[in-house]
Amino acid sequence: MAATGANALPIIPIVCVALVDAAGKVLLQQRPPGKAMAGLWEFPGGKIESGETPETALCRELHEELGITVAEDSVEPFGFASHRYDTFHILLLLYVCHVWEGTPQAREGQVLGWSVPGDMTNYPMPAADEPLVALLRERL
Repeated sequence: MAATGANALPIIPIVCVALVDAAGKVLLQQRPPGKAMAGLWEFPGGKIESGETPETALCRELHEELGITVAEDSVEPFGFASHRYDTFHILLLLYVCHVWEGTPQAREGQVLGWSVPGDMTNYPMPAADEPLVALLRERL
């Protein structure tokens, strides 16, 4: 049954990326203290601002969060996940990227870690990210 009227939750589209290095490891970041879901690991990315394409938003977020430069044609759509939380519904759009300029650095208080897809289950992640981890394990 579809949520309507007072039961409708805001839908928040989020872009995120699996940055894959030459060894096949994927960059994850841990949400810093003071943020919602602090301590959980996630893929780098963020919200799409008004007027942005998902690819533009992703490249902007990667520069802001990690200090790297990514060309829009270097990100490939990979999959998505849809998840309902208590007060909102999130739509995660996952991209994969193998090419970027610079070395990822934690610019927003987050902790960074590299993991092969098969070991990502060792990182506690938000429920919305879990289907994306399964996709990465199957396809990378």
